[in-house]
Amino acid sequence: MAGKVYLVGAGPGDPELLTRKAWRVLQSAAVVLHDDLVPEEILGVLPPTAQRVNVGKRCGAKSISQDEINALMVQLAHEGKIVARLKSGDPLLFGRAGEEMEALRHAGIDFEVVPGVTAALGAAAAAQISLTDRRHASRVVFVTAHREGGTGLGNERHVAADTTYVIYMPGHRYAELAAELQAAGIGAEIPCVVISRATTPEEAIFRTTVGKLPESPAAASPSLIVVGIVAGATADEAGAPGHELSSKLREEILQLALQHPYHESYGRGGVE
Repeated sequence: MAGKVYLVGAGPGDPELLTRKAWRVLQSAAVVLHDDLVPEEILGVLPPTAQRVNVGKRCGAKSISQDEINALMVQLAHEGKIVARLKSGDPLLFGRAGEEMEALRHAGIDFEVVPGVTAALGAAAAAQISLTDRRHASRVVFVTAHREGGTGLGNERHVAADTTYVIYMPGHRYAELAAELQAAGIGAEIPCVVISRATTPEEAIFRTTVGKLPESPAAASPSLIVVGIVAGATADEAGAPGHELSSKLREEILQLALQHPYHESYGRGGVE
């Protein structure tokens, strides 16, 4: 019997932000190959029969290569297993899904992508930032700082004014990012927000400006930075730039997530 691979978005961290389909796939998967940044609260919804394999590559430390992950997916599917390749956020945004889909196509493996709430949307919701606003921002740019040569914001010099920038995987290189943003024409006075572990009990939000970004405290991973006029829309309510907010989701919310209604509705039967 032929197996199948699902590239599943785990969302930003809160189990209740899993989609109905993601939840159902996870209940039916024989093997779950998950990224290192998928939180334990998400992995906690897996049935005890599912085999969990951490295939994460974090902060440059690679316990397994991308080629090895591709080969493992192909091997398991050839064995007739339902495989969930569980990725933080959405699989199609900075998740190497393109490489994995290509490998599965070449091997003739049936696969499906299950979208997830990407980190930018989870973080923006947590910080109450509207990424677009007809008064301030008509354009959103997602970039990653986890690449050689920086984020590539140099090409933004002529279009920065009405844009919101979301910087994924910034690490703690705030001084470099501040310099790159200003070199791209984004002024030192422009608001920015560092959001760490959005939608989880460890969520933290730090509001500052591009010029003062290097003074920000190091944020726990995973984190991202939202830059733009819209990032200052709630600054008056939150306090002065640099005010830190910590949001602890109630323990009972996470417990309720384990009794998710979609879980009960779809049970642990086969994936359609």
